[in-house]
Amino acid sequence: MTIPRRTALLALAGAALLPGAALLPGTAWAASARELSSKGQAALQRLYKVQPRARELGKKAVAILVFPDIVKAGLLIGGQSGNGVLIKGGKSVAYYNISAASFGLQAGAQTFSYALFFMNNDALAYLDKSDGWAVGSGPSLVVADEGWAKSATSTTITQDVYAVPFGQRGLMAGVGIEGSKITRLNPDA
Repeated sequence: MTIPRRTALLALAGAALLPGAALLPGTAWAASARELSSKGQAALQRLYKVQPRARELGKKAVAILVFPDIVKAGLLIGGQSGNGVLIKGGKSVAYYNISAASFGLQAGAQTFSYALFFMNNDALAYLDKSDGWAVGSGPSLVVADEGWAKSATSTTITQDVYAVPFGQRGLMAGVGIEGSKITRLNPDA
């Protein structure tokens, strides 16, 4: 086996193992509450800058859950994980982790951000009542891509939760939230 081919195979194997390590309890991916708050607020402002219609969602939302850095990697078996902050009334009020595993035709690694706009108190209450919200069950959720964002108006915003992916970096096909689990965190101050 040639050295470049062996290096490529080792890199792909490392990408496949990364998600498993990220999903293990006690991994060193945790950040302080202050750091999560700062990163979450900055990520939300970046979203508003690149997708101005997302600001309309923000104005109508009762709360916004922002995951500034989700890491996704895989080689057939993959996973993703990231920590985020719940912003209500402009203030950080709680912290969460999003994690998912996947199986299928996939290879690569990427980071991206997600903002979940909770449009009513019932949807927000479900996040707090559930012992980890398995996305795909519970409140109705719409993934708002760029095409949706261009056509969104205050009268078309009718769902419980809107998920807006943004800031993708890296090389991996697809960004999905379906099948993810969101769990409350208690980070160090």
